[in-house]
Amino acid sequence: MKAIPTIGHCAARRIGYILYDAGAIALALTLALALRMNGSIPPKMWEGLVANLPIFIVSGLITFHVFGLYRRVWRMPSLSDLSSLLEAASISIAVPVLVLVAVSRARWLPTSVPIIQWLVLVAILVVGRIGRRILSDRLREIRRQHHIAPASPEPAHAAPKRALIVGLPEQVAVLLRQIEATPNPGYVPVGIIDTGERDVELRLRDVPILGGIDALEHVVGKLAAREERPSCLILAEGAAVPGNSRLRLVAAAETLGLSVLHAPSPTEIGQPLDLEVIDLADLLGRPQAELDEDVVLRALKGQRVMVTGAGGTIGRELVRQIATMDPAEIILLECGEFNLYSVELELRENYPHIPCTPLLCSIRQRRSVMAAFEQHRPDFVFHAAALKHVPLVETNICAGVQTNVLGTRNVADAAQRYGVRAMVQVSTDKAVNPVGIMGASKRLGELYCQALDLDGAGDPGAARFMTVRFGNVLGSSGSLIPLFQRQLKRRAPLTVTHPEITRYFMTVHEAVQLVLHSMARAMECDVRRGRIVVLDMGEPVKIIDIARRMIRLAGLEPDRDVPIQIVGLRPGEKLYEELFDEREQRLPSALPGVFEAQPSPVPIEVLREGLEALARAIMAHQEESVKHILFSMIEPDGGDMLQVAPKQPAATGRASAAWPPEALVPQSL
Repeated sequence: MKAIPTIGHCAARRIGYILYDAGAIALALTLALALRMNGSIPPKMWEGLVANLPIFIVSGLITFHVFGLYRRVWRMPSLSDLSSLLEAASISIAVPVLVLVAVSRARWLPTSVPIIQWLVLVAILVVGRIGRRILSDRLREIRRQHHIAPASPEPAHAAPKRALIVGLPEQVAVLLRQIEATPNPGYVPVGIIDTGERDVELRLRDVPILGGIDALEHVVGKLAAREERPSCLILAEGAAVPGNSRLRLVAAAETLGLSVLHAPSPTEIGQPLDLEVIDLADLLGRPQAELDEDVVLRALKGQRVMVTGAGGTIGRELVRQIATMDPAEIILLECGEFNLYSVELELRENYPHIPCTPLLCSIRQRRSVMAAFEQHRPDFVFHAAALKHVPLVETNICAGVQTNVLGTRNVADAAQRYGVRAMVQVSTDKAVNPVGIMGASKRLGELYCQALDLDGAGDPGAARFMTVRFGNVLGSSGSLIPLFQRQLKRRAPLTVTHPEITRYFMTVHEAVQLVLHSMARAMECDVRRGRIVVLDMGEPVKIIDIARRMIRLAGLEPDRDVPIQIVGLRPGEKLYEELFDEREQRLPSALPGVFEAQPSPVPIEVLREGLEALARAIMAHQEESVKHILFSMIEPDGGDMLQVAPKQPAATGRASAAWPPEALVPQSL
């Protein structure tokens, strides 16, 4: 533990400065005379110098004391400090000169000498006060660049984290000085985000100003290309980041895998930096799960891994975290050109040593999916591709079911055919007791993967098919947080569908951590086949509470500065989400941070027959038939979840015992 400076230390430092200043005054006067006389001081001048030098020294030391030069911290000089030094130096010379003139003892002193003396004295004083700091900074920089450990017997410290500093230049300068003056601060500034965007491409204390808040992704990519990718952002004290911009900044940082820290008011020089974490998780009101990464490393290191929907929020975070596990290859399967380009660029910039293959392919295209698996032979597949926006899927039934059901079937069949060790399907709590198309389609995908997993029972080499179910992801595209951010930016009312509506929430980083951890643990512990892994998401959170927290995080007051508007439930939306179906058996799990569910399985032959009927109905674009078949398949006994039945003689409001009803299956395409 570092010793706290005592009064004795301060007194010794002050005596050192006094002795230095006395020598500086004497040296400045001597050099001024020598310079004036071209290096040769006549004897009469020497006599005058020796006789009157005490007057200059005493006058100078008294002046420096009056101006408080011995009560300032010269390791972090400010403009005020330098201004006081210049004034003190001027008066320390002017007073003795005027005294000597008044008593007629200044004949030995040429008129120009006091001006030369002032210039020399200021230079010596400045060098003495900040020279030690410059030398110390240079030595620290040399040690950092060459990884030279300090000679002191202090214990070794962890490698400092690269950081982007956010704020106006004058605010950032204070934090940079504090970092420079703090022993082992734990952070190395690699760039500055200028909230004023006035000084881009300049340098502040030798740290480049790289852009504004909206350029964060570009800045991180630029630094990553130089192998200086930051791991965190630090908001300088008083940083002029408006509330909505701060939310955008935190959300963007979460997407890029950067932590966001806030620097409080400067602390005592030399003390550790006390930074406060700012996180989207603050909206949850609960701590995030802490997991052991070694188990994931054991599973994925040296393996070929495919991620479907690699350009989406979940898919991209899967790619980021998988890349840290040193896989042999990452195969990026994505149907959106720009999303695929973006995730490939990020992966190549941040992990250039990891081979990656971008595949522009929709999971709806069965032949293309099969060809991708045949060519690349992945060991693990993380299936994150899906249509998830509830109202849009509700109004685009065929597209939603084709992607979420038939697309999942295509990926799962390819995984089974081409020897994948494990496929992990990313599911949702909306698949539990679903009332809408999106939830029902994800539920049917769960049942199909469960059936394939059970189909491999008894075969040690058979592929594992796992489903990981969790709720909403904070900050994901098209989700609640970006909508609230958009509304806050316009100072429009925040729209909430119902005052009592609740949802389970996780950050994308936490959700993906648990997905990877659950897969690795399940493989290592040989978890029983046919079970669904359900992430422990804590207690559900009221949407209206999220809205209020976001308004306050933006520095505003709910209902006063920004109103909250109740707009009513949307099509396919439930008031409460659940994590377990009413027919599922909830089981404890040996895996930390998760539960297990044992659904009632549906035979794989029955599912395949139904999916063929579903595919024909989709190709004929018979939305009512698609909807009826979908709900009939997840309710084989014809429960209450059947919402709409086609208006055909053979169909009723409930599924018939002989499933699927022949009248619902199109006879021609």
